[in-house]
Amino acid sequence: MVRKAVEQRSRVLLVLVGLVFAVLAGRLAQLQLLETERFQTLARENRVRLIPIVAPRGEIFDRQGQKLVGNRPVYTVSLVYLGQRDLHAVVEGLAAILGQSAAEIEAKITERALRLFEPVKIARGVPMEVVTQIEERREELPGVVIDAEPVREYPYGALAAHVLGYVREISGPELAANREKGYRPGDLFGKDGLEKTFEEYLRGKDGAREVEVDALARPVRDLGRRPPQPGNNLVLTLDARVQEAAERALAEAVNAARRAGHRDARGGAVVVEDVRTGGIVAMASYPTYDPTVFTSYLSESQARELFSNSDRLMLNRAIAAGYPPGSTFKMVVAAAGLEAQKIDPEAAVPDPGYFPLGNQTFRDWKPGGHGRVDLRRAIQVSCDVYFWRLGLAVGIEEIARVAREFGLDRATGIELPGETGGVVPTPEYKYALVKKSLDRQYKPKLEEIEARYASLLGQTRDPETRRQLETEKQKEIDRVLARYNSHSWDLQWQTYDTLNTAIGQGYNLYTPLQLANYVAAIANGGYLWKPYLVQRIVGPDGQVVKEFTPQLLARVNVRPETLAVIREGMALVTQGEGTAAGIFWGFPVPVAGKTGTAEVHGKEDHSLFVAFAPADDPQVAVAVVVEHAGHGSAVAAPVAREVLKAYFGLE
Repeated sequence: MVRKAVEQRSRVLLVLVGLVFAVLAGRLAQLQLLETERFQTLARENRVRLIPIVAPRGEIFDRQGQKLVGNRPVYTVSLVYLGQRDLHAVVEGLAAILGQSAAEIEAKITERALRLFEPVKIARGVPMEVVTQIEERREELPGVVIDAEPVREYPYGALAAHVLGYVREISGPELAANREKGYRPGDLFGKDGLEKTFEEYLRGKDGAREVEVDALARPVRDLGRRPPQPGNNLVLTLDARVQEAAERALAEAVNAARRAGHRDARGGAVVVEDVRTGGIVAMASYPTYDPTVFTSYLSESQARELFSNSDRLMLNRAIAAGYPPGSTFKMVVAAAGLEAQKIDPEAAVPDPGYFPLGNQTFRDWKPGGHGRVDLRRAIQVSCDVYFWRLGLAVGIEEIARVAREFGLDRATGIELPGETGGVVPTPEYKYALVKKSLDRQYKPKLEEIEARYASLLGQTRDPETRRQLETEKQKEIDRVLARYNSHSWDLQWQTYDTLNTAIGQGYNLYTPLQLANYVAAIANGGYLWKPYLVQRIVGPDGQVVKEFTPQLLARVNVRPETLAVIREGMALVTQGEGTAAGIFWGFPVPVAGKTGTAEVHGKEDHSLFVAFAPADDPQVAVAVVVEHAGHGSAVAAPVAREVLKAYFGLE
């Protein structure tokens, strides 16, 4: 019996052993025969890595061939997932070396949905000492890879930063929108300025390098290489020399204004435009930033300083900030008066220094007035009384029509992101603006009444009590509506609105680029060109990929003789008793201009100056705005003088 039981157990054991060997043999056969190709692929992926070779972005040059944006190689740190379980230890070690938090690195890993053998870019532009530390701790950091790739280099530093823009790592939404174009996590992407607008041209085509690595992802030998294709280059209409002069003069003007006691003087803009083509020769915005900061790791404090600073460093004030134009708007009113035949440009009218309107008195900027003035002299000395009279004679509709003719009601269409249009005052605009303000003030009060009484009515079923509550509710609503309706006068266009508009105050708001473009149209005889910055796109082989030619937006519907009179008046501004005569005394090139001092409620005035030169054969138009800096003749006009000195080579 015992022997029989032993034999039976032995047979069971043999069967079990046989089954085990059969399973092992089957699995072995499956691995060796059926899944050979799969495991060969996995082994090859473990041993061989395809490392992208980042293509350099196209470079950007000014009109003279000066390089404004180039490339330089930097070290980058990536993390390749090798299947290790304790990835957190690697992340913490890497974070300590890079000076980042482990949470930041893990967020990047999570965002990229880390997969086996796929690298995730952790840091760009790391210094050599960091590279050395990583190499010294290589055993503790499996999967950490150091590569070299090109990043942006700015030979002129912060010059034209708002125009050129900057690049950073592509975001999740950007990647989702552009994945079909071949973008990968970690790629650089244009975020602003020309870098953003011309991303598809500037971006190159990445190459690749096949590298054999060991178990720690360390390179052993190269197995092959596909070279990258650089991006296309941009040749701009900008002149680096004029751009430098504009930025320097603007910064000095702002700082000088602050030293003189104008505490709110913190920014401004300059635009220089070729009146014959619309090409932008210079575009400066202050304060500015250095785009070099984006070529390496951006700390939280740096990001706050750039994007949350109260001075709005990243705002391109030349195209995205609206300013009341002050007296630089008077040429529009002059054109409206001449076109409507409301004035004879030769006829002089008295200016006692004030203008009565009902029980109000509007006073000219010059106490005592300017005596007798005709149109040309009214522009020369910036006579408010003359333009108040003219504005009332012409009417707001004709003023608005001419302003629209000069393109002041819309964005110019320049190839930069973020451009805003201007505001040409009209009765309809005022009504909509004031109504929106009143609705914002009174609508919450009406909603609060409705909500409060809805609660009270919901708590009672007594008919008499409900009637009393309904009566009280209606009385409260009527009181609020009475206050609302008491502003009906404010909704309507009034005579003083026309007076304010006639001297560039009130609801007028325009960007410096719009002002430059409008003055360019006066200078060139009525041709409203589309401002542009890129002349041509050139491939890495030197062949022209695309060329941009001047584009005429419209022919201003203003008679040539009207524009001629206005140009004569502007030419007098820099002569004799003109408001900018002192600034341009002795200047070897004749300049036609117009000063402007724009009032700002609750703050100091903006300083403005617009001009074109030479006055007798115009080449360029200039618009200068210095925020809260006082009189245009004292602050903005000297900036324009420095810019024109640079343009005409008079430095």
